[in-house]
Amino acid sequence: MDALLHSITPNFALPRRDSHPSYGLPRLNSPCRRSNSAHVAKKLLVSAATEKRGPDLDFNDPDWKSKFQKDFERRFNIPHITDIFPDAISIPSTFCLKMRTPVSEDFAGGYPSDEEWHGYINNNDRVLLKVINYTSPTSAGAVCIDPDCTWVEQWVHRAGPREKIYFRPEEVKAAILTCGGLCPGLNDVIRQIVVTLEIYGVKKIVGIPFGYRGFSDKELTEMPLSRKVVQNIHLSGGSLLGVSRGGPPISEIVDSMEERGINMLFVLGGNGTHAGANAIHNECRKRQMRVAVVGVPKTIDNDILLMDKTFGFDTAVEEAQRAINSAYIEAHSAYHGVGIVKLMGRSSGFIAMHASLASGQVDICLIPEVHFNLHGPHGILRHLKYLIETKGSAVICVAEGAGQDFLQKTNAKDASGNTVLGDIGVHIQQEIKKKFKGIGIPVDVKYIDPTYMIRCGRANASDGILCTVLGQNAGFYQVISQ
Repeated sequence: MDALLHSITPNFALPRRDSHPSYGLPRLNSPCRRSNSAHVAKKLLVSAATEKRGPDLDFNDPDWKSKFQKDFERRFNIPHITDIFPDAISIPSTFCLKMRTPVSEDFAGGYPSDEEWHGYINNNDRVLLKVINYTSPTSAGAVCIDPDCTWVEQWVHRAGPREKIYFRPEEVKAAILTCGGLCPGLNDVIRQIVVTLEIYGVKKIVGIPFGYRGFSDKELTEMPLSRKVVQNIHLSGGSLLGVSRGGPPISEIVDSMEERGINMLFVLGGNGTHAGANAIHNECRKRQMRVAVVGVPKTIDNDILLMDKTFGFDTAVEEAQRAINSAYIEAHSAYHGVGIVKLMGRSSGFIAMHASLASGQVDICLIPEVHFNLHGPHGILRHLKYLIETKGSAVICVAEGAGQDFLQKTNAKDASGNTVLGDIGVHIQQEIKKKFKGIGIPVDVKYIDPTYMIRCGRANASDGILCTVLGQNAGFYQVISQ
């Protein structure tokens, strides 16, 4: 968990990515003129590329590239159980013994030997994080470390089963919990973690009901899990274990884990959940408890840096575009119809953007990463008037975190510590009605908020595969304790 948090706050980093394709490019509040666009873009990108958090990186130093790589490797280093407990003893993995299938005549008895079965990952295997070599900061979507866009290899550890493990399966009691909001695929991940642990030979697997709350609420009891119990849970949405936000003090959680004999903890959740998991990890280290804690990142918004996508995102886009299509039919069937769809996306517009592209029916897509005006000559309402006059109808898709500067500020927080957002969809609806009433043009505005419908569904095929991979590797990580 330390490595995860270190990677989120790098020493040398560009400004926050979000979903804007020009990573690190400062926002432009006015349209970019074509005649000067290349010069402006290059100037901005060079400025952005040299902006850093933490210690300065001297690009004039001939050795800066190797220093950057060393710092990168340090931040993404994955702690091993032997780093904390040098006396930890490894044993041969029990994984392959369960996976061999006697179907080949090429092996004696139909089974491959340890030398013949190449199913393990070498600890020195790495995966290249960035696969595009940008040669100029003005190249579309360029991600540059220095002003010259120098190619710097960035490697991360390869996931998968190892030949040696550090937990004896018969001594393991594993616990799984889900926190935060619902997300398609939670049951898929739970199922695959259980299946993977059983492949290793782990017999004691339990689910903690309703997130961290399950460690302190005396009315909640842990749920025994097995392949038989979880066999079909991926066929429905939600979470078999239930979800909640917040929870008891960390010391109380670790006390409960110690009382129950839990030495493996799988946590499925977002930022707040993983902050809690990291605190649990630190408390266990403080008490010298041999407990492995692993987090499976969960955010339907798809806003985790360095990941191609997060589980639940594809399903959310698929369901969201259905809502957009409904809004289009409503708007297109009405005289001067306007359909508004508000989608999830607290600080990123991935769902809104991808659903808009998938539907092909959206005229205006508003996301948190791009500032916009409602009023004025370059405002949304002026463009909406043009659409009504030329098309007769319009569809607007807006991410929940967009346009928050138009709404009354609040210091209210939810149980996870997130700022409570104002309803930008309702605000836009009201402003449209007010604007068009003032200019004497009738409009028929329909507002759709499908948030809870989207996140409660079962995972589609694409997310199901991703969840299987995540669940498997979570199991691998725990047993090998790396």
